[in-house]
Amino acid sequence: MDENKLKKLRELYGDADGSEYLTDRFRHVGKKLADRPNSTFKPYSGVSTFLDMPFNPDLDGLDVALIGIPMDLGVTNRSGARFGPRAVRTVERVGPYSHALDEVPRGVLNAADVGDVPMQSRFSLAQSLLDIETYYRKVVAAGVIPLSVGGDHSVTYPILKALGENEPVGMVHIDAHMDTGGAYEGEKFHHGAPFRQAVLSGVLDPERSVQIGIRGASEINGEFSYESGMTVIHAEDVERQGVDAVVATAKSVVGDQPFYITIDIDGIDPAYAPGTGTPEVGGLTPLQVQMILRELAGLDIVGGDVVEVAPQYDPTTNTAHVAAQLLFELFALIAVGPSRRPAK
Repeated sequence: MDENKLKKLRELYGDADGSEYLTDRFRHVGKKLADRPNSTFKPYSGVSTFLDMPFNPDLDGLDVALIGIPMDLGVTNRSGARFGPRAVRTVERVGPYSHALDEVPRGVLNAADVGDVPMQSRFSLAQSLLDIETYYRKVVAAGVIPLSVGGDHSVTYPILKALGENEPVGMVHIDAHMDTGGAYEGEKFHHGAPFRQAVLSGVLDPERSVQIGIRGASEINGEFSYESGMTVIHAEDVERQGVDAVVATAKSVVGDQPFYITIDIDGIDPAYAPGTGTPEVGGLTPLQVQMILRELAGLDIVGGDVVEVAPQYDPTTNTAHVAAQLLFELFALIAVGPSRRPAK
């Protein structure tokens, strides 16, 4: 090794404590992390919140609200996604820096974990969906971008009703299932149908919606996706075409108008995320999903969610960890997107 180079490295880093960033490449990161020096920040201590964000139930002044929706009354198979938000909150060592986007989201956004949506009934699906819609209307009225953790996928329908009230939004949907089915045993608002209902309610634009990772026997329940004009990309197509081609399609579909990102954790192969109610073999890898999301940087994202985490089916906690990482990816996308407001 060059002795002069070694001498310079010793002078620069010999007594540095790891919380200092001494070169231009990372100096902006250090400034944005000034509130969490390495010597005092312990990811395993304190009260658990999403992405270790501060807890603040007040929406006033926030750019982004991280919201839990512990409700799974809409499931058709294994229950347990009501415990998803709690499981994701316990995950540490996610963020705060996105190397792919070279950004520290919490350094440029006023964000907080605002807690869980208050619900009046633990038995009524209809009442729960109404409670979710009511809450998210307050979030939208406050000008805050919602990032949510469910809960089963039925929770996305009332979120879209709040976001798309004035103008229908587009959608990037990562999932094993299209979730555009009809009524199931007399109930049309279950977790296999939110996007049919959102389109019919006029809050989701199907021609600006792309569904990625689709597979499994429920294909026969997805006729509405094709007939309404949604773009469907099966899991095997992601493998055959590659991430770049999938991203190009997604960008052409959503365009430069506002769109929502919803991620069902069963879009990920159960080898990586077994903790879900409706696992389907042959899914996407976490890296494929991360790469797809990161390439959407700069587009007009108005919110997102990660749903269907049922932690009791995964003793490794990998599913919750994947979900937390994907939540962070959504957070980072908002930080570099056109909807971002400067930190106050």
